Amino acid sequence: MHRRWLFPNHSFRLMLYLEWILLGIMLLGEIRPTPHAAAGKWGLLSSVLILASFGLMGLKLPRENALSKVLYTAVEFGLLFLAFELNRRTAFFPLLGLIIVMRSCLIFQQAGRLTVAIGVFGAFLLMLFQPMPMAPPPPRRLPPPELLTQTIFTLKLNTAVTFGLTLLFTLLLINTLLSERQSREKLLQANVQLRQYALRIEDQATLQERNRIAREIHDALGHTLTAQSIQLENAQLFLPTDAGKTAAFLQEAQRLGARALQEVRRSVSMLRADPLRGQSLEDAIASSLKEFQQTTGITPAYTLALTRPLPAEFRAAFYRILQESLTNIYRHSLADEVSIQLLEQGEIVQLQINDNGRGFDPEGNSTGFGLQGMRERTLALGGQFQLFSQPGQGCQITVRLPLPGIVL
Repeated sequence: MHRRWLFPNHSFRLMLYLEWILLGIMLLGEIRPTPHAAAGKWGLLSSVLILASFGLMGLKLPRENALSKVLYTAVEFGLLFLAFELNRRTAFFPLLGLIIVMRSCLIFQQAGRLTVAIGVFGAFLLMLFQPMPMAPPPPRRLPPPELLTQTIFTLKLNTAVTFGLTLLFTLLLINTLLSERQSREKLLQANVQLRQYALRIEDQATLQERNRIAREIHDALGHTLTAQSIQLENAQLFLPTDAGKTAAFLQEAQRLGARALQEVRRSVSMLRADPLRGQSLEDAIASSLKEFQQTTGITPAYTLALTRPLPAEFRAAFYRILQESLTNIYRHSLADEVSIQLLEQGEIVQLQINDNGRGFDPEGNSTGFGLQGMRERTLALGGQFQLFSQPGQGCQITVRLPLPGIVL
């Protein structure tokens, strides 16, 4: 809700409060017990309505459409001149003009701000030097007409100069505030990008370490388990025909060794720096789903809707997350229905994985290293990771990654 406000931080909301204070001062000036120059109560009512309209307009300023900005400012000038025509008073004219200039700084760029300020100053000059009906002077000695005219002109000129300097000061002050806000926003964006870069560097270092561990597992444990399986096969060939129990033990040992070898190969594949091994993302996902179907007997429902190639780190992240999700479903969920969607939504790519398994409590899952890895991969690319699961209600994993400006 706060994002819909005009000012997203306290400094600019303070300017909104300042506008209301100025309008309040003008309203108090209107309702003070002094005779009005126009039509009594009607003049008071019209002034109150105009000031209330100004206050309500300050709650919602145009931000995008250039035509709406121009029309908004034109309405402000219309209210300004309407107030003057109805009451023929100049008491709050400068303050309303000042509010118009303040708002223009939040609507227009530099050229537009100057144009509005010049327009307000020009309107003030027209109002100031317009002949005004004056009440007959009291019976006293007056200075010569030439001196009186010169004095009035000097006062008006000083008023005009003072008002012009006030407008200039307001423009400089608000421009400084805007520049400070933009600098703060850029600093926040730089900090976010720095954290993302740090996570990416950490992720790259992790991948390199995983690659090293994968080589060690493949070269040491993998070869050992392969040799064990071969030795067990040879032992079965030379068993006597009456050693059934021994054969059963050896068969079970061979089965366990083969399963351990399969798990080692799976782990090595998960640890590789290039999980797709030169394949496209579509082919790699299709291979994983085919292997998952052969292992579990579950045929996943799969939807792919991409209109552009993804960066290499995005392809790797989606594939890793899908692999880890399928592994968790196979080992823990007891599901019999799985659906996968990889969709492009504007500048966002979304991967969603659903299963109808037994589910779990995310808050009570203290050993979810796979889930933590998926979350870290997503955050490293500036994305959003969401997990919804409850006992008995399956699990849903949603990963949203923003596409960069240039696709590698």
